[in-house]
Amino acid sequence: MNFLQLRAFHAVASAGSFTRAAERLHVTQPTLSGQVKDLEQSFGVKLFERRGRGVTTTELGSRLLAITGQIFGLEAEAEQLLAGARALARGRLRIGADAPFLVLPLMATLQRRFPGFDLAVSFGNSQEVLRSLIEGRNDVAILPDVGKEPRLHTLPFLHDRLVAFVDRGHAWTRRRSIQLRDLAGERLLLREVGSTTRATFERALKRARVRPRATLEIGSREAVREAVAAGLGVGVVAASEFGHDDRLHKLEVQGGVLQTTEYAVCLKAKREDRAVAAFFEVLEDPIGS
Repeated sequence: MNFLQLRAFHAVASAGSFTRAAERLHVTQPTLSGQVKDLEQSFGVKLFERRGRGVTTTELGSRLLAITGQIFGLEAEAEQLLAGARALARGRLRIGADAPFLVLPLMATLQRRFPGFDLAVSFGNSQEVLRSLIEGRNDVAILPDVGKEPRLHTLPFLHDRLVAFVDRGHAWTRRRSIQLRDLAGERLLLREVGSTTRATFERALKRARVRPRATLEIGSREAVREAVAAGLGVGVVAASEFGHDDRLHKLEVQGGVLQTTEYAVCLKAKREDRAVAAFFEVLEDPIGS
C-alpha cells in the first residue's frame, strides 16, 4: 500500500475538500487528486462523493477514515514522544531542597536517564525552599509536610521520623532509645526558625509538656552535627538524613508524634512542563531508574 496515497486520502477526508487538504499538506491540488485517484484505482473502489466544491466519503471511505485516523494519530504521538525526548536532552531543571540526602540520588537518576539535561540545585530551610518555588526561582522542590497550599501539586514519596543524636562521650551512648521526657534535663541544639524538623520537634515537646534545660539555635544542619560532636548538646534530625558519622550516636525517641513525610512539589501551573513531568516520572518509576 502506498503511504503517500493513504495520507492524501486522510487529508481530503478530514478536510472535506481537495483544496484545503492540498494547503495543509503543502502540495498542489492536481498532485493530491492524482494520489487519491491512484489509490481508488489500485483497489477498484470509490472513496469519495463529489459535492460541488467539497467532497464526502462513501461508506467504504468512512470506514477507511476511522483506520487512517488511528494510523496518523499514532504517528502524531510518536512525533510528540521524540520531540519531548529532544527537548529533555536540551532542557534545564531547577530543584530546591532543604537537605542533600534525598535530592542528590534523584539528581543522579535524572542524569542517567537524560544525560544531556542541565540540573541545578539550591538548599535552604523549608520556608525558604517553598518561597523559592512559589516565586518561580525553582521548578520543583523536595520538602517535608508542605501543608495545604492550593497552588501546589504534591507527591508523597518518603515517610520519615525524627531521631535524636549525641556525641560518643554522652551518657546515652549505651542506649538505643530515649523517652521524650528524658530531654527535660538536656540542652537541645535546634535549627533556625523555618526548619520543619525544628517545628515538628517543638510541637512534640509542647504536647508532652517537656521543657529542655536550654536550647541553642544553630543555623544549618551541618553546624548542628558539629556542635553535637563537640559535646554541646543533643541534636535532632530526620532518620533518613542521619548518615554515618563515627563521632555520633543515634537514638530513637519514644513518647511523641515525630513522624514526617517528604514530598516532591511543583506549581500546578508547571506540572505539564516536560522537564517537571520527567522529574515526577523518575519518582513514580523507581524500577526504571
